[in-house]
Formats: sequence, C-alpha cells, structure tokens
Amino acid sequence: MKIAMLGQKGIPATYGGIERHVEELCMRLVDRGHDVTVYCRPYYTKIKGDYRGIRIVTIPSVRTKHLDTATHCALAIPHILANNYDIVHFHALGPSLFANLPQLRGMRTVVTVHGLDWQREKWGSFATWVLRRCEHTSIFYPDRTIVVSKALRDYFEDQYGKIVTYIPNGTVLPHMRQAEQIKAMGIEPGKYILFVGRLVPEKGCHYLLDAYRQLDTDMELVIAGGTSFSSEYVDKLHAMGGDRVRFLGYIYGDVLDELYSNANVFVLPSDLEGLPIALLEAMSFGNCCLTSNIPENLEVIGDCGETFRKGDVKDLAGKLAVLLENPERCKAMGTRAHRHVLETYDWDGVTLHTEAIYYSMLRGF
Repeated sequence: MKIAMLGQKGIPATYGGIERHVEELCMRLVDRGHDVTVYCRPYYTKIKGDYRGIRIVTIPSVRTKHLDTATHCALAIPHILANNYDIVHFHALGPSLFANLPQLRGMRTVVTVHGLDWQREKWGSFATWVLRRCEHTSIFYPDRTIVVSKALRDYFEDQYGKIVTYIPNGTVLPHMRQAEQIKAMGIEPGKYILFVGRLVPEKGCHYLLDAYRQLDTDMELVIAGGTSFSSEYVDKLHAMGGDRVRFLGYIYGDVLDELYSNANVFVLPSDLEGLPIALLEAMSFGNCCLTSNIPENLEVIGDCGETFRKGDVKDLAGKLAVLLENPERCKAMGTRAHRHVLETYDWDGVTLHTEAIYYSMLRGF
C-alpha cells in the first residue's frame, strides 16, 4: 500500500507521544513492504529525503499555538491530492477537519484520536470550541476512526453511537543503560524522582513540584521535558523549583534510556492523557510508577504501580513518601510493571492491527 501520515510534527521523534507513535508504526509498515510518507514541519524535522525507509515530505506551517497544525495540514493537502495514496492517516482531532478531502480523489482515510485535545488548558475559548467540533469530524469524515485507549473508545461510542477501533500505543524491549552520561551531568543513579513529558498544565508537573517541596528526602527531582507553546507555564515551574530540582529540557535517545534505567520512582501526575507513552516506557524499564488516577493512567498501570487522587497534592506527597521509604515494595512494583507492559503493549501488534484496518478499508469493509 501507498500510505501517508499527516498531523504529527514530524519524525524522528524527539518529543511528543504522537510523533513517537507515528515513527514506531511507520518503521514497521515499511518493514512489511509498504510505501510510507510522513508529512513533517521544518522546525521539527531537519532530515531531507528518507528516514529508515520512510519518505519525508517537509511542509511549512505558521508556527504559532493556534495556527501551527491547521496551516501545516492545509498546505499539505494539495501535495497529498497530487500523489494518489491508497491510505491517508490523520493523527489527532484538529487534522480530522481535512479527512474528507482525499476521499474526493478515491483515497481511503483514517483518523487516530490520541486524546481529547479541546480539554487542554493552553487553548482559548474559540480554539476549544473548534477542537470540540472536531470530535464530530474525527468520527464522521474518515472511513475509519481509531482511538488509543479504552476510555476514549467508550467516550466516543457513548457520545456518538458509532463504533470506533481501539488500538493502543505500544512499547519496545528497553535498552537498560548504566549511568554514564547522566552521571557526567551530576545526576546520581537511584537517587532521583523522574518526570518525563511536555511541560504543559495538563501534565500536572506543578502538582509534583508542590508535593516534592513537602517531602523530607535527599532524592533529587529530575524533569525531562520542555515547552509546547507554554512558555509562561514553564517559567512558573522554574520559579517553583529549588536547588534539588533539575530541568533538563527535552531528552531523548541514550540519555533518556539512562534516566529511565536509573530512576528511583517515575511520577506522572497528569490531569489529561490519551494513552501515555512515557508511562509505558517507564514501566518497560521496570520503574516503580506513581500516577494520577485518571482512567487512561489506570488502564495502563493496573495493579502494577501506585496511584493518587488527580490534582490532590497532599495525596501525591503522601504516596510518594511511602514509596521512597519502601524500596523493596518499589522494586516489586517495577518487576510487575515490566512484565505487564511488555506482554500487553507491543508495537508489532499495533502495526498488524493497523495494517488490517487499512486492508479492510480498501476492500470496502
């Protein structure tokens, strides 16, 4: 099949769960013999030509919070219409506005919803209204709709009475690494609490900073993530941090593997998720994980980690203190998490399921 991907910022993934999802999926589709094109934004993807057999097409955008995705997709559509793809795969609610256009040229379209983007705090009232309307286009414009969590599946089926396909994110066998580069940065293995993610309000990093200040511990807090049109919020976080808080910016590759491999506890205090890839990765590394009790986190963590009440700083601080004081309990949780996530969330399975959806669309099912 000739397949195009639109909606992600680009690949290779340096930050962003959608970008990681698209990269992992596309690499495997190429390995299975398909011709795959990914539409990328020039500020994110610097590669020209091909990446691991994936064709890279760079299309510009107006890089502002409200116009970045919309202008990129609008400018990419003429290129898509001229290239006669079999499948055009849109990612996220906003890009679904364009999902009916390739159908005019006989192409099949699918939208993957990675989360309810209109709930994100960064949007103003008009943008929130538009994204809320995009729930409708994500369901009724494409030939098929995929969601990455059971919670999202239940939401769409309850709201719109239409069957959607659940295909979760995946993870891979982790590359366990000794603390070399992070030690050079002054980070002591086993002596830090880890957060990985975009620094946006819905990820709840401010809850973690508040809770951390209540702890009597010699553990550092390491924050691996950066801004996503959220510079005021990031400035607020830096002001909240003290001498024992390290803000590393976006981290990926070997250094991120080292951070996961040597963390004491991984914390994801989010208010909103789709299906959190950072949590899947932390669990795959055998981290002891503490998350907010939103349905999407509970779906992943099951009984393999600890949870606290969403937005409750006191509960977060108390649960984190208990974990830090009980290393054997943490180790047992990490062992269960590692086993569970590798058995349940697998990119190869994700790819086969997605490929089957593509074929069923081409056959008219």
